[in-house]
Amino acid sequence: MPGRRPHYILLPVSPLFIAFSLVCAFMLNLMPWGRWVGAPDFVALVLVFWGIHQPRKVGIGVAFCMGLLMDVHDASLLGENALAYTVLSYLAIMIHRRVLWFPLLTQAMHVFPLLLLAQAIQLVVHMAVSGRFPGLLPFVESVVAVLLWPVITWLLLAPQRRAVDRDHTRPI
Repeated sequence: MPGRRPHYILLPVSPLFIAFSLVCAFMLNLMPWGRWVGAPDFVALVLVFWGIHQPRKVGIGVAFCMGLLMDVHDASLLGENALAYTVLSYLAIMIHRRVLWFPLLTQAMHVFPLLLLAQAIQLVVHMAVSGRFPGLLPFVESVVAVLLWPVITWLLLAPQRRAVDRDHTRPI
């Protein structure tokens, strides 16, 4: 059929690549733009991606550990990000079979409520501790993260794709 993209059969993902992507996402969150309005939470985005694409390799325990690392980095209440990332990972794993059937833009629309919920959990915990409402402007970062979903998907699936014009002398 003209206009249809080929369906790729993906190679198995390397656990080292998963760890590398999580470390890179953590390093991106450490950058100075992390506190700007609209700067996405890269760790949450990568956790959702791996929760959807590799739920047996990146689960709730990895999300909890990454949340504790972000809590230490942000100097926030210990467990605030850990709770949000754990719920985020659980929900991503719960919907992973359904989301993979959709094209990228529809996947992004499925991921959007998950990212909003994670931010809402962080907001509620922050409000319970400080007693201040920071406003709704921080929710812009979920919109930016959803806009980055196709880019993140393309980057993280790139090492697993087979060549379209496969060489028949190679075994894979």
